[in-house]
Amino acid sequence: MYVEGFISAVPKANKQLYSEHAKKFAEILKEHGATRVVECWQSDVPHGKTTDFFGAVKAKEDEEIIFSWIEYPSKEIRDKADKYMMEAPEMKEMGKNMPFDGSRMIYGGFESILDS
Repeated sequence: MYVEGFISAVPKANKQLYSEHAKKFAEILKEHGATRVVECWQSDVPHGKTTDFFGAVKAKEDEEIIFSWIEYPSKEIRDKADKYMMEAPEMKEMGKNMPFDGSRMIYGGFESILDS
């Protein structure tokens, strides 16, 4: 399994818009090989003394944290899906109407070392 993870800050007022955006995004990802897409909205996220999620994404006062991941059968399938996402016209259109500042998103791909 290969996992791509995301952390970002979304304005509280955009929670519903983000949810709708994420649902459309998940449908496209699944059409291109993702086996699971999970979107989580802040519930119990503490502010740290040295570092925390808020600082990592430069969250503003009116924003909350989202934590998301996408599961793929392999990195190769993820790479094909990512290539499609970067080139697809519908993704470019979705990018014009993002309900959050994607430039502050943290993301990366990870190979699974434990799935218990």
